[in-house]
Amino acid sequence: MSNVFDILKERGYIKQLTHEDEIKKILEDEKITFYIGFDPTADSLHIGHFLPLMMMAHMQRAGHRPIALVGGGTVMVGDPSGKTDMRKMLSKEIIESNVASIKGQLSKFIDFDKEKAILVNNAEWLSKLNYIEFLRDIGVHFSVNRMLTAECFKQRLEKGLSFLEFNYMLMQGYDFLELNRRYGCVMELGGDDQWSNMLAGADLIRRKESKPAFAMTCTLLTNSEGKKMGKTEKGALWLDKNKTTPYEFYQYWRNVYDADVEKCLALLTFLPMDEVKRLGSLEGAEINEAKKVLAYEVTKLIHGEEEAKKAKEASETLFSGGCNMDNVPTCTISKDKINLPVLDLLVEAKVIPSKGEGRRLIQQGGLNINDNKVTDVKLIVTEEFFEHGSMLVRRGKKNYNRIVIE
Repeated sequence: MSNVFDILKERGYIKQLTHEDEIKKILEDEKITFYIGFDPTADSLHIGHFLPLMMMAHMQRAGHRPIALVGGGTVMVGDPSGKTDMRKMLSKEIIESNVASIKGQLSKFIDFDKEKAILVNNAEWLSKLNYIEFLRDIGVHFSVNRMLTAECFKQRLEKGLSFLEFNYMLMQGYDFLELNRRYGCVMELGGDDQWSNMLAGADLIRRKESKPAFAMTCTLLTNSEGKKMGKTEKGALWLDKNKTTPYEFYQYWRNVYDADVEKCLALLTFLPMDEVKRLGSLEGAEINEAKKVLAYEVTKLIHGEEEAKKAKEASETLFSGGCNMDNVPTCTISKDKINLPVLDLLVEAKVIPSKGEGRRLIQQGGLNINDNKVTDVKLIVTEEFFEHGSMLVRRGKKNYNRIVIE
């Protein structure tokens, strides 16, 4: 069995880990069960979840068994990690709907056939806990002094940390213990912002079960300037095509900074590292070819080969001045929306998220309609704008949408 540890390290996934020598040995000598948790705070995963998913996929390809844990229980408390304010409380109905959506997305990346992977919801055990018994059995192993030094809590103390959120670390630690007891799970993987919670779980297993348990984090997806990747003018870069279209998704990766191409190819595709390094070393105009490969490969993984081909074709059509607009993101409006102010119409068509964003685009010279720059925020969109059956909107240099009348 090839050691997946070396693969993960070479591709740049590993950020922090416990017991490096032991982890390397166990991954080489055994087939282990490991887990990653995903709290259903929305009805879709976003690009920030994609890195842990890729890490999980590499582990499964090397023969290890993943557990995809959907946090139907922990989401009711809310993880304070990386948050300056308390998360919004979700109803049970919304949580159940989100869980169902996320389960469908996870199955695209992980092979659950014939128990090669396990999909489980932590509400199964967390919702049944007796609070006093939980405190006596689990809480006794957690030091408040030590918890307060954890980064996930420390950055919240000045602004305020609710007791509800303070319980999150205990719950995540208990998840690891429960999975260890049920499935023999010995390792937790996750984003680096989860490091404190993951250490708590591994330590709990060692205390309660007197067994080895390990934690390993993956780097967060940041650009060459250290800023988080995956933010667009519409918000997060979602994995659901109804929230971020395959074309928009493709264009995001097509437009990354030159300095980020090699890193993204290593982390977000399965291309061999020799090819990753070759593409990453291209310079000048040639680096655009590497960006096309990146955009195609990542879109193919998320949306499938057919959607990736359509997004690639649409992109090339627009930038080569072609006339086939079939695969350009298209929205339909009713005829009674004609003669609306441009900002109202674009918000109605969901081309822009708000009028404020539209004003900013116009003020910066970044909004074009039918290849004409929009300079007047009060412009009225008349039927003449749809002379050829549709209206082409461009935001910035490369984000296109087509609007047609039904």
